[in-house]
Amino acid sequence: MKFKKEDGKLYLVDTTLRDGEQTAGVVFANSEKIRIAKMLDEIGVNQLEVGIPTMGGDEKETIAKIAKLGLNASIMAWNRAVIDDVKESLECGVDAVAISISTSDIHIEHKLRTSRQWVLDHMTSAVQFAKKEGVYVSVNAEDASRTDIDFLIEFAKCAKEAGADRLRFCDTVGILDPFKTYDIIKRIKESIDIDIEMHTHNDFGMATANALAGFKAGANFIGVTVNGLGERAGNAALEEVVMALKHVYKYDIGIDTKRFRELSEYVSTASGRPLPSWKAIVGTNVFAHESGIHVDGALKDPHTYEIFDPDEVGLERQIVIGKHSGTAALINKFKEYGRTLPENEAKELLPYVRSLSIQLKRPLFDKELIYLYEEHISKIKAI
Repeated sequence: MKFKKEDGKLYLVDTTLRDGEQTAGVVFANSEKIRIAKMLDEIGVNQLEVGIPTMGGDEKETIAKIAKLGLNASIMAWNRAVIDDVKESLECGVDAVAISISTSDIHIEHKLRTSRQWVLDHMTSAVQFAKKEGVYVSVNAEDASRTDIDFLIEFAKCAKEAGADRLRFCDTVGILDPFKTYDIIKRIKESIDIDIEMHTHNDFGMATANALAGFKAGANFIGVTVNGLGERAGNAALEEVVMALKHVYKYDIGIDTKRFRELSEYVSTASGRPLPSWKAIVGTNVFAHESGIHVDGALKDPHTYEIFDPDEVGLERQIVIGKHSGTAALINKFKEYGRTLPENEAKELLPYVRSLSIQLKRPLFDKELIYLYEEHISKIKAI
């Protein structure tokens, strides 16, 4: 589907299948790439960056297959600022291309070994060629966060004049903080009327925060990956960005969040990267409660310790029994077993629970809790 933009709307650009697969050691099978593209489309992601056609072989073949699926999402392919790269993308049938080139002096001098003018000329020629072919064009300013701001604005103006639809602002090495990000994006927006996509990396753990700061400053596209996959420390995570927009900024962009856990598990398996239990939004520990005070509050009203309901992201609430548990947790856990545990018995059982949890260095399984009850409390009652 050809991408159509509405004014005043924020769009998600998922690059799990391009930047996500560039995570060191990650390779998706062809069938997995197709399945991930379908899942992202089904939950409502606006644009999918699905790979690099100039790699040829299976990569190009799979991109072409995804482009022919008839998805609602726009399908984008990544390219260097090289006309032959763009030709390879067009052969795949994608409706959008990302044209990427470095803009920072450190990259221009040491990687490209050329000049700023060379960068402008090659970007312009590639964009003009792509626009003549009728596709949507994102111009990627690689290492934008370390680029001289005046040159970055000149680059953006040249891109727009050449016909580019948007500028992708890349914090390639993840060095920004949200405050600086806001200032830079605000200045670009004040200098030129062009759509801006945030493409942020997580080297200092601020990818999601920086993406949202860019949005607050006027960026209307955010690049994400499932589980935050990506080069080095990864990118802004799809699930984090969407839920922060929804609950922190009260901005619902229409994504089916109930499938987040399912999507995260699938990408985790396909990428060979475990999904940590403490992962923000989709980790199983997000709705697991053990501390006595927390459990008591959560049982009385879940919103005392949960900002949104677990089923909103495909998870379930868990009451964990361990070292930090209190009597309320024990009583509730026995209710799950269909049994009533009087408060006095819960108080008697609690020291044994804590002691065994310390010995095992983990919470107790349901059967272990029942065994403790039968071993200690049942015997007392029988006397």
